[in-house]
Amino acid sequence: MKILGISALNHDASLTLLDNNEILYAGHTERYSGKKFDPDLTHRIFADCFQYGYPDKVVFFERPYLKKARQLYAGQYNEVFSRMNLPSKYLKSFLPHKISYIQHHTSHACASYFTSPYDEACIVVIDAIGEWETCTIWYAYGGHLEKRYSIRYPNSLGLWYSAMTQRLGLKPQEDEYILMGMAGWGTQDHKLKNSIREDFFNDSDKPIDLKDNLHRGCLDWNPEYYPDDDSDDWKFNIAANVQWICEEEIRKVFSLARQLVPETDNCVYMGGVALNCVANSIIAQRYYPKLWILPNPGDAGSSLGCAAYVYGEHVNWKSPFTGYEITGRYPRKKVLNELLQGNIVGVANGRAEFGPRALGNRSLLADPRGDDIKDRVNEIKHRQKFRPFAPSVLEEHAHEIFDMPVKKSQFMQFTAPCKYPDKYPAICHVDNTSRVQTVSMDDNPGYYKLIKEFYEKTGCPMVLNTSLNVKGKPIVNSYLGGVGFSKKYNVKVF
Repeated sequence: MKILGISALNHDASLTLLDNNEILYAGHTERYSGKKFDPDLTHRIFADCFQYGYPDKVVFFERPYLKKARQLYAGQYNEVFSRMNLPSKYLKSFLPHKISYIQHHTSHACASYFTSPYDEACIVVIDAIGEWETCTIWYAYGGHLEKRYSIRYPNSLGLWYSAMTQRLGLKPQEDEYILMGMAGWGTQDHKLKNSIREDFFNDSDKPIDLKDNLHRGCLDWNPEYYPDDDSDDWKFNIAANVQWICEEEIRKVFSLARQLVPETDNCVYMGGVALNCVANSIIAQRYYPKLWILPNPGDAGSSLGCAAYVYGEHVNWKSPFTGYEITGRYPRKKVLNELLQGNIVGVANGRAEFGPRALGNRSLLADPRGDDIKDRVNEIKHRQKFRPFAPSVLEEHAHEIFDMPVKKSQFMQFTAPCKYPDKYPAICHVDNTSRVQTVSMDDNPGYYKLIKEFYEKTGCPMVLNTSLNVKGKPIVNSYLGGVGFSKKYNVKVF
């Protein structure tokens, strides 16, 4: 039976097509529309998806009327009375099928559990908001899921982090990863942290116990000290302490998970907050060394989750490369030649990654040893200087160079201190950490061989890897997109 899972009408719309336990296709609308975090589906993504078959069943990642009840409570009356945001009406132009609906956090939980290597696991989901739930803890075994804890709107760590993102002049529900990068440039200060906590959180041992509903942000909030000059240092300090509080709240959740699910040491983690790779390292080190995070833990990953729920068993997770395919052999010889000449080079080859991070098939690559590389890449991508870059390192050499919190990190989900920051300045953040991607032959043979050959020529077992896009634009999806990027930014793309 072919099952089509759909996530749409919120942000970062996606489709997943399962044929029993095989993932035939999983991709993002934004890669087709060119609109970052596009909430809408397009006929192009349906056409590409249906190359792999036509569904027998269609399932949506949340329950629309349950969501409308929460929107009514929140005073979002335009959303409540609009019929255009009803999936049954919205999807008529794409599909004639009857649609089934799964609760938002159930879709998240199933996406993580049914792709994991574990039959028995604790499941933790933390996000901004589903219909009502913002954090859930589950026990899963033998394909069955048992919910043991729930936090409900308006208590939401994701909404609070988004509100702080907006307060720092960034886009909420889009730029949270920028706040995470800014945090490394700031100073953790107990007095400031406690002041921020006192402004937003109740004095409670319960996780994510907020004083106010932050759905509409907190633009009128001023920190304990506010600068008289035009310096942005205060933003970095606020970011550092916001990240610190976020980590504290996540520790509360996972400490509780340990208590509520004592049956297993395995854990799977899902929801938008699971994109916080700094916090993920803490979870792996302190609570769950056996931690699985889907490379697409946000709402887009829920198209896979709701389809997996209908199937009811583990799916055959092989790799994150499930999207649009650019045919042809991996261009490692051409890319290697550019890297050895000190050039920045793009790769657009194979199937696109399912998730927000480029993992070698839609990547901008460079030698991580150059002092000027970081500035050169930032210039191409129009990025702020405080944003970190990731290393793609041969799995067998990762522990030689980084203090890894996990054995391997195929999807850039964890940060690790670099043992030799002076040797590899381009991939080290200001705090000398790196968001590491480990690469093995099983993960991506073409990409692994490229890095291996680069290592044999240079003695450096890694390359700098960032996504093949510029700030505010989706990752390049197609061959023509790669050609366009090459011409516009004067970077060779193969």
